[in-house]
Amino acid sequence: MSACVPTRATDSNTDRTKRVHPPHSPPPPPHRRFRIAGADVSASVAVFLIALPLSLGIALATGAPLQAGLVAAAAGGLVAGLLGGCPLQVSGPAAGLTVVTADLIHRYGWRTTCAITVLAGLAQLALGCVRVARTALAVSPAIVHGMLAGIGVTIAVAQLHIVLGGTPQSSVLANLRALPAQLADLHPADVAMSALTLTLLLLWPRVPGRLGQLMRKIPAALVAVAGATLTASLSGLTLAKVDLPSWSSHALAGLPEGPVLGLAAAVLTTTLVCSVQSLLGAVAVDKLVAGRPGLSARVGRSDLNRELLGQGAANIVSGALGGLPVAGVAVRSSANVQAGAVSRNSTMLHGVLVVIAALLMVPVLELIPLASLAALVMAVGIQMVSLHHIRTVTRHREVLVYAVTTLGVVVFGVLEGVLLGVAVAVAVALHRLTHTRITHDEKEGVHHVHVRGQLTFLAVPRLSRTLHLVPQGAHAVVELDGSFMDHAAYESLQDWQNAHTARGGSAELTGRRTGVSAGTTGAEACRCHPWTPWREHRCERPRSATGSGGPAADRQLARGISAFQRNTAPLVRDELARLAREGQQPSQLFLTCADSRLVTSMITSSGPGDLFVVRNVGNLVPPPGEESGDDSVAAAIEYAVDVLRVRSITVCGHSGCGAMQALLNSRPGEARSPLKRWLRHGRPSLERMADDDRPWARLATRAPADAVEQLCLTNVVQQLEHLRGHESVARALRDGELELNGMYFHVGEAQAYLLSEEDELFDRVGVMDASA
Repeated sequence: MSACVPTRATDSNTDRTKRVHPPHSPPPPPHRRFRIAGADVSASVAVFLIALPLSLGIALATGAPLQAGLVAAAAGGLVAGLLGGCPLQVSGPAAGLTVVTADLIHRYGWRTTCAITVLAGLAQLALGCVRVARTALAVSPAIVHGMLAGIGVTIAVAQLHIVLGGTPQSSVLANLRALPAQLADLHPADVAMSALTLTLLLLWPRVPGRLGQLMRKIPAALVAVAGATLTASLSGLTLAKVDLPSWSSHALAGLPEGPVLGLAAAVLTTTLVCSVQSLLGAVAVDKLVAGRPGLSARVGRSDLNRELLGQGAANIVSGALGGLPVAGVAVRSSANVQAGAVSRNSTMLHGVLVVIAALLMVPVLELIPLASLAALVMAVGIQMVSLHHIRTVTRHREVLVYAVTTLGVVVFGVLEGVLLGVAVAVAVALHRLTHTRITHDEKEGVHHVHVRGQLTFLAVPRLSRTLHLVPQGAHAVVELDGSFMDHAAYESLQDWQNAHTARGGSAELTGRRTGVSAGTTGAEACRCHPWTPWREHRCERPRSATGSGGPAADRQLARGISAFQRNTAPLVRDELARLAREGQQPSQLFLTCADSRLVTSMITSSGPGDLFVVRNVGNLVPPPGEESGDDSVAAAIEYAVDVLRVRSITVCGHSGCGAMQALLNSRPGEARSPLKRWLRHGRPSLERMADDDRPWARLATRAPADAVEQLCLTNVVQQLEHLRGHESVARALRDGELELNGMYFHVGEAQAYLLSEEDELFDRVGVMDASA
């Protein structure tokens, strides 16, 4: 991005010389030695300790050779870690692929399953090349959660047989039918090792106190499997254990054998599940990274198309070497972020550790009881049926889609279940679009017409019949409780409104779609368009409503409060009730000017509870010790950092700032009014702008328009320096718990700029930047 640097202004007596450097050859770049951060090393060890038992357990659950799980973990770490677009996502054999892979092995055998994995990787490469990664995110979350829940149920029921000492059947229904016989033929040793594994898995993260904090640094999965292995070895129990054949006899991929349509469906299913799970995992990792101050700037947002390419390459390598299908794994990825990883080196190093373990730790791995691995995977399957996801889909009225997808996966299979879920989701969307409820009633002489649902041309006949129930000359309120209204419905509504008001009546359009009242007649009418309730709210009012004095202002305030209670309060009441119960937990302190044109929630797309806002004239931060009796800003900073634990502080200036104009026009020796006394905290910004040794703050897309805009930009930079002088801020910055941001909002252009502190450049933030 190129930047236009403004030429320094010169007065009539003094010319400011430009700094000119003689041309010279650039020095050779320093030799950079490859280094791995200590945080990446520790994170890779933590992920490896989780991945090792899970990889073996997933291979056991699919019926594949146990080495296949280790091959997939190594390929996911090394290949997807190196080439993928989400640096901190850890890939490997995923529980979400267990049912798919087990079915493929049962139908086609192991070597053909490996070939299908290779073909699925090639399909992922093709999808990544045509850049359709974000299209996969269009799948309804209810379908994705339902798919994972169905897979989880299938895994849990199958592994329950191994936990009890038996052998799982080929389907969920067959496993359920065989369960009574299996319960009658328990193997005490297997049940004991499974119970010990589940107990350790459940209790290890819940040990209280400082001891618990130290213990939780060791993954619960490793502790559970290691505890069961040690107990089985010391007690001499007779039970089935891990059997890793020699690598010389390890089966690699072969030519696919089977019906073409069946193989194509298998490749499609594997590609779909691997891709969707990996892409959703990358989005989840982005959210985890955003929660760590300073890490998001270092790691950056995920490139989903590159991530798809990396997953495809990993599947090609894994399948060719006789490994399981590979996808991004949520458990390992979250552990990687929480363990402090700062680059893709942690993911790749975890793959190296898996390779070392597969080659050198075979005697240790063969001591692990199969029942312990089955219990571990069964617990993972149970966790895939998330109560949080069920509550979410219920709140969004998509529980039917979730339930059908889950049952479809359990009864028929993954691809069939997903297709059923898509069909039900489409049917639900069409039902919501075509079924609109329109009611009419009268309260205290006011006729209320309530429209619930989407207002399309299909509902126009019923809408017209209901509107004609309103008598001539009556006052009517039409409440539109929906998020969409097409042109036919809009014209029908406007035609009726015009006809009704022409006959002496009055009409008020309210609701989620239209905002506040519009189109009403009478002395207090405001003819602003209904979809822009706040825009130009002083427009076209009759003279009687815009005169000076208190009554008109009082009526405007009352109308605004009434509109909030009628339209907005029902939508935010549940969220505000939650915030009232839990207290405020804002993510950032937003310090900006008191200018009435700056709507902080609008320009940051934030809502209640997101921002702790401090506003003053000129967005000034008095340096510590210079408040002179006004500690309000310093108190807000201390409270936000030390009590609310905000993760970032933003200082936001804006164009056309009257405070900066007043600061430029101020003269020494003027009367010290309260405003002048306050603006003295902006004088360091004036001095900074006049300092020849400092670079000028500037915009990336153009030069500042005038001296006022130059001072507005410089003031943001200077107030950030004042901010660093506060003790609480300095301490949080040293501990890596806080980041500072500079921001400039151009009111006339409706354009936001973020400060790049290295060169005091304000980079434009827009649609192109957000999607890059």
